[in-house]
Amino acid sequence: MKVIYDPKEDVVSIILKMAPIAESNEGKPGIIMDYDRDGNLIGLDILEASMRIGNPRSLEYAIRA
Repeated sequence: MKVIYDPKEDVVSIILKMAPIAESNEGKPGIIMDYDRDGNLIGLDILEASMRIGNPRSLEYAIRA
C-alpha cells in the first residue's frame, strides 16, 4: 500500500495494489475509486484533501494485534 499527498493539487491518493486501472468512478463527491479489470478496488483519490482530512501531510500507520 502507498499513500501520496500532492499539495499542489490537494489530492491524497491511496494505492492498495499496483495494477492497471480498468475503471474509475466517483462513489461520493470528491472520492474517486479505481478498480482493476476484475472489479477489485485497487486505489482511491480524495480530492480537496485539506478540507476533508485533518492534516493530509500527516500519516499514522498502526497494526492491530
